[in-house]
Order: sequence, then C-alpha cells, then structure tokens
Amino acid sequence: MAYDYSDLVEKTKQWAAQASASGWINSVSAGQLSDFDARTPDSLFNHNNARPLIVAFMGGTGVGKSSLLNRLAGKAVARTGVERPTSREVTLYHHQSITINNLPDKLPVERIKLAQHDDESKKDIIWIDMPDFDSTEQSNKYLVLEWLPHIDVLIYVVSPERYRDEKAWRLLLSEGGRHAWLFVLNQWDRGQSEQFEDFKQQLSKAGFVEPIVFRTICAESSQPDEFDALQTTIASLANANTVKQLKQRSLQVRKNELKQKLQQSVQYLGSVQTFQQAPGLWHKQWEQTANLLQQSFDWPIKKLATFYAEHAADLIGNPATRKNTAEKMEQVLWDDWAQARLSDALDQFIHTIDQLGIPAIPLKKELTLIREKTPKIVQTQSELAARQALANPGNALQRGFLKLMRVLEFILPLLSISWVAYQVFVGYYQSNMTDVEYLGIDFAVHSTLLVVISWLAPWFIQRQLKPSLERSVYNGLKKGLDTAITLIEGEVSDVIDAVSQQHSQQTQQLASIIEQCETADNQQKPIVGNNPLSRMLVN
Repeated sequence: MAYDYSDLVEKTKQWAAQASASGWINSVSAGQLSDFDARTPDSLFNHNNARPLIVAFMGGTGVGKSSLLNRLAGKAVARTGVERPTSREVTLYHHQSITINNLPDKLPVERIKLAQHDDESKKDIIWIDMPDFDSTEQSNKYLVLEWLPHIDVLIYVVSPERYRDEKAWRLLLSEGGRHAWLFVLNQWDRGQSEQFEDFKQQLSKAGFVEPIVFRTICAESSQPDEFDALQTTIASLANANTVKQLKQRSLQVRKNELKQKLQQSVQYLGSVQTFQQAPGLWHKQWEQTANLLQQSFDWPIKKLATFYAEHAADLIGNPATRKNTAEKMEQVLWDDWAQARLSDALDQFIHTIDQLGIPAIPLKKELTLIREKTPKIVQTQSELAARQALANPGNALQRGFLKLMRVLEFILPLLSISWVAYQVFVGYYQSNMTDVEYLGIDFAVHSTLLVVISWLAPWFIQRQLKPSLERSVYNGLKKGLDTAITLIEGEVSDVIDAVSQQHSQQTQQLASIIEQCETADNQQKPIVGNNPLSRMLVN
C-alpha cells in the first residue's frame, strides 16, 4: 500500500506536536519535523486528470532567463533590461486552454503575470520565468521558494561569468532530488570551452552523472547555438507518462527526506531496550539513599518518640495536640536535609537516564509530584505506625504474657482466698468433732501471706514487663519510616513504568510512520537508462 505524502506529513506534524509537548523532543526538532511542504505541481489544479508539464527558468541576476522565455514564445512575454534585478515577478506562459485554479495563497497576485498562446505544439507545457534568486530584494527569493514545490522541470540558467554563483548553487544542492534539471549556459558567445567543462564538473559533484547542458545565445548573432535542442528536449518530456514518473519520483524523494528526519528523532528518543534498564538503576540509587536516611533518622526518631510518649494521653481527645504532633513530626522527621537527599537521588537518576541517551524531561516532569508528596507520605505512615504502637505497645509475645498476668492477678488471689476459707471451715469442723486444736496464729500468718503474694506477684510482673511507651513509639516510627521509604521507591517505580510505556508508544508511532515512508507504490518503476529524463535526475 502506498501512503500519500501529505498524509505522512500530517501524521509527522501531529506526532512532533504531542512529542514536543510531552518533552520527548525539543522545540527545534519539532520545528524541523513540522517544516515539510506537502505542495506539489498537482496542487495548482483542482482535478486528478492529466495535467501539463510545468517548466521553470531559474537563475541569478542578468543570466538571461527572461530572454530565453521571450525567444521561446517568439514575443516579449517577460520583462528584460539592464536594470538589476530585472525579474521582479513570476511570468506564467501557457496555452489558452489551460486553467490554473489553485494559485498559492501566499503569493501576491500583483506579482504574477499571465501570458497565453495558441500554439498546439506547446499545449502540454506551462513555462514559468522565476525572479532573480540572488537579487538584493528578499521578496524575490521568497517568490522563488514559494513556487519551487510546484515545478516539474527546472532549467538552471547561468552565464560564463555567473556559472559559479554561490546562492543559486546552494539552492540546486538543497532541491536537487525533487525536480528534473536541465542546464543552460547562456550568452555562450562570450564563453569559453574551459568554462563549459568546468561547469559540467561542478554538476557532476552535485550528483549529475551526465548532465544535459545547452549552450545558447539570446543576443542577435550569426553564431549557432543549442536553443532548438532545448525546445525539442522539453517537448519530448511533455507527455502524461513523464509527468507521472516525475511525480512519483518527487514524492519518493520527499518521503526519503521525511524518513531521514524521522530516523534522527528515533536516535534522539533512544531505544526501548535501553529504557528497560531504568528500574534497576533507580533501585540501586534509592538503596544507597535509603540506607543513608535510615542511619541519620535514629536521633530524630528518639526525640519524636519521647514527645509522643509524653503527650500520648492527649492525642485522642485534644485536636490541638494532634495538630502540634503532626507539625513536629514533619519538622523533626522529614526536614530540609532529608528532602535534599531525596532530590539528590532523583536528580542523579534523571542524569543517569539522560546519559543513556533517553530524553529525561518526561521523567523529570512526572517525578516533580513525587518530590512534593514525599513529606506527606512520611508523615502519614509514621503517624499511623506511632498510633498503632501506642494502641498495641510491645510485641505479640509481650502482649500475650501481660494478658495472662492480668487474668492471674484475678484468679490467683481468688484461689488463695478459696483455699484459706476451705481450710478454716475444715479446721473448725474437725476441732468440734475431735480434740484437734483449732487453727492457730501460724495458719493466720501463712494464709495472709499466701493471699497477698498471689495478688502481688502478677501485679509486680505486669509492672516490670509492661513495655515502655517511648520504646514502642520508637519502634513504631522506625517501622513507619521503613514503610514510607518502600512506598517512595514504589511511587518512583510506578512513574518509571508509566513513562516507559509512553516511551514505547512514542517509539512505535515513529516506527510506524517510518515504515509507511518506506512503503513504495508497486506500480512505480525506477527511471533508468540513457534517456534524457534519467540524465536530468540527481543520482
């Protein structure tokens, strides 16, 4: 399937716009990808039927472009003279049956001159005389550049004195592949064969293997020239097949130029495989930072644990205390130093990504939110862990053992009292039935001690083994900090995964457009052979 060039240009512009907005390419690269001209010679007409061949005379000031057109027309259709620059307008010379409906909008109408003829032998050609490209008037250069996309064949006119003109030569090099070229060494009556050979060597350097160069004389002279050969060559090209071949080649050249710029953007984006290294690089970077933070937080955690233990009773019922505690936690636990260490870790990671040849701006944008929300993550997780520690001090074994002691604190005294009461009852009964002496002083002392010890022992054990609130809060804060550090690493990893997916999508979209640029029309045949048209193209 062949893709229309204008569609490819539009897709490229859309991709460049959104990629630039997201930071994947810079504004300069986006501008280069948006600076493609989709205009063609067909765009001068509002139909897809056969159209004439569009031929333009182009060259520097005073080389005789207008004189050549006038000679071809057999009358003065283009302005000539000694004034410089002479050509200030675009002259269109065509058959009266041809209608041009879509003149470029950017072109000033007052600088377009239309001249018609009724010569049937020239019916299939539109001749254009371009302004002097190298003149001091910038508007002349603007007119030339605006008309170039609409030209099939450019006749590059030079003179013996001006055939090495730098400005026109740079234009030839930049536009070489988009057009077919004929060359005219005009004013040949003043030229030399050495100049002709030198000019051909210059064209060979530009990519023309066997350039077609005509030597013409526009002034009245008895010396023969090759003007008739120029007319014959142009007439041989004025057919539908040649127009179609030139159209297909021009579009393919433009597609290749588009593909080359897109491939440069691929290099700027970096590879998906390279981006896959990012999660591992971040984990390594954060592991070092997390160790540093955990080591430096020991003293702030102890200080904060003391504050929590002192105000534990007020945390539930007093809103002012809760607010004060939250503020103190943010100030003491996650201070400017800790925030700076986080920023250093993120900046170093972003720098590493940039060194891998991957655009870092999208990642940097997404990580900005992580920088802002990190203090809140640390505060929330630490406060939650501290409250849980206050609600459930100590570890599970301690809490289970203390719960057992609280049960024994009730059961042991009750059993002791029950045993004493039983002994009193049995002793009293036996003393009445026998001569056994009733319970004495020793029993009273021992039973009292038994009851007291059965109550004091669990109470004392509870008191001695009761976990310290300060220690519990300290452990809770450390646990909350560890959780917060893990969450921060996870948040950054999620961002990396999201940006990695975006990078993959950008790469896939770009690869799709490049693939479409490489898709050639199956009906297109290369222009080969030793025919005039193949010699008019840059290889």
